[in-house]
Amino acid sequence: MTDTSADHDQAVYKIGDLAEEFGVTLRTLRFYEDKGLLKPTRVGVTRLFSKRDRARLKLILLGKRVGFSLTEVKRMIDLYDPRGKNVTQLKVALTKGEEQMRVLEQQRDNIHVAIAELERTIQVVRDMLAESE
Repeated sequence: MTDTSADHDQAVYKIGDLAEEFGVTLRTLRFYEDKGLLKPTRVGVTRLFSKRDRARLKLILLGKRVGFSLTEVKRMIDLYDPRGKNVTQLKVALTKGEEQMRVLEQQRDNIHVAIAELERTIQVVRDMLAESE
């Protein structure tokens, strides 16, 4: 973290700071900026990210990890109103989260079935090899 302002309460992060902290590439952060997900300020060619950008990055990465598209993540994040109670954002996040939970649960069930089938197939192949040796 770099303190580049007179206001010591305002955390400012350089692109490398965030990349290292979150285990992403500089290219990833620039991509998120190009998509309007992050909005760093610039001092010359240096990108300076705020606490807000850092929080948004954390949400972007969480959203990606659970299977949301960047478009969905952006829509949910953009509903945030720092002056409001964010009821709309919370309702959308809850609905999307519940929908994604059902998708992931179905994928998990499909994976369990595939694993069981593969285990049986591997055992059949082992048995066939044992018989032929």
